[in-house]
Amino acid sequence: MILNPVIAALELQRRTLEQGADAMETMRLLPERLDDLASVEVEGTPSDVVYSENKLDLLQYEPLTEDRHDAPLLVVYALINRPYILDLQPDKSVVRRFLEDGFDVYLIDWGEPSPLDASLTLGDYVNRYIDNCVDVVRQRTGTDEINVLGYCMGGTMSTMYAALHPEKVRNLGLMATGLCFDGTGGILERWGSEEYFDPGAITDTDGNVPAAFLSAGFAQMNPVENYLGKYTILFDNLDDETAVENFGRMERWVRDGVDVAGEAYRQFIEDIYQQNALYRNELVLDGDPVDIENLTMPVLQIVGSFDHLIPPDASKPFTAVVPSEDTDIYEFPTGHVGMAVSDKAHAELWPRVATWFRKRSATPDTNGGSDGAEGANHAPSLQTLDGIGPAYEERLHDAGITTVSQLASTDPAALAEQLDIGHSRVASWIEQARQLTR
Repeated sequence: MILNPVIAALELQRRTLEQGADAMETMRLLPERLDDLASVEVEGTPSDVVYSENKLDLLQYEPLTEDRHDAPLLVVYALINRPYILDLQPDKSVVRRFLEDGFDVYLIDWGEPSPLDASLTLGDYVNRYIDNCVDVVRQRTGTDEINVLGYCMGGTMSTMYAALHPEKVRNLGLMATGLCFDGTGGILERWGSEEYFDPGAITDTDGNVPAAFLSAGFAQMNPVENYLGKYTILFDNLDDETAVENFGRMERWVRDGVDVAGEAYRQFIEDIYQQNALYRNELVLDGDPVDIENLTMPVLQIVGSFDHLIPPDASKPFTAVVPSEDTDIYEFPTGHVGMAVSDKAHAELWPRVATWFRKRSATPDTNGGSDGAEGANHAPSLQTLDGIGPAYEERLHDAGITTVSQLASTDPAALAEQLDIGHSRVASWIEQARQLTR
């Protein structure tokens, strides 16, 4: 069929006029939305500072459940950026997912180093600061071993710590963590290679590595998205106030960078990226060998398939070189930051991660119904299911659902509405329940 050229021209003109009218309508919202962006607040979970040393604060979050697991969780954040990306708002909070599952949660906020901190080494951060925080958590909870979850550079330092102090780590979780760099680390490894980059040139000039230098480098890894794409998406969603507020929180975090202690940065680039010393089991911190043969505790890697900062191949091979007999890799279709804040990750990934830790956090004599064992009636507890901890189990009980078989016969849409929980999360619980009761 041949389209009349006059009709085609008129149709193009009509669409152009409609798009122009829509754009003008959207532009009317711009001043109000700019005010929203300027005033947006990060809705963090309430916490208290329970220990401070130099610039760092150790935060303890208010529990959300009356009964809590035996082993607490310490979250070790990276030295780059601020840690509130892990607690951005209630529905996008890794911290809150663990609190809902019944964990005592602590987090290290490193603060920002002063010029006097430029000489701090990786050994200072790992063997002094992390170790002191671990000891505080152990003392406060009366626990010899604790769970550790490290994010990005914080995961690499957590691995070093667990290898140096294995007797204090019950379970080790590594989230988007760079561990092996032998042509596997993507753009950052290429940029940081000895052939192209001398980190000493930065630290000798500035002392500490400026936040602006780091943020500009990360932005250049995906310039179209960072300088154009995300603002196009924002414009297309100006009529959605919630979407604008979410964008504002993310932008606040992206622009809220911190400097990095110069010597620790130099060591990290030279030893981890350029020499691949951790993976090769050749790393030494201030005279202490970091022996990965000590990593006999359960180890979980949480990997983003589309992570351009830490590609999967910079993480996954590490599992094969540690002696632990209990290792898992959860690879999820998301990016480096999306792992912490995407709706899908919070509906599907983090319930699995919390369950992984929960199943390994009970001492043998307390492994009762709350940790997934059979109860007195020999029926599996609701907490057997990935993503259901004490908080969600209590809400399900309040809704009249006390057994897995009851959950299996429930309509997902109706239950999601009743509990005011995302449909995909509830649907996952019900599908697991149906699998168990077949």
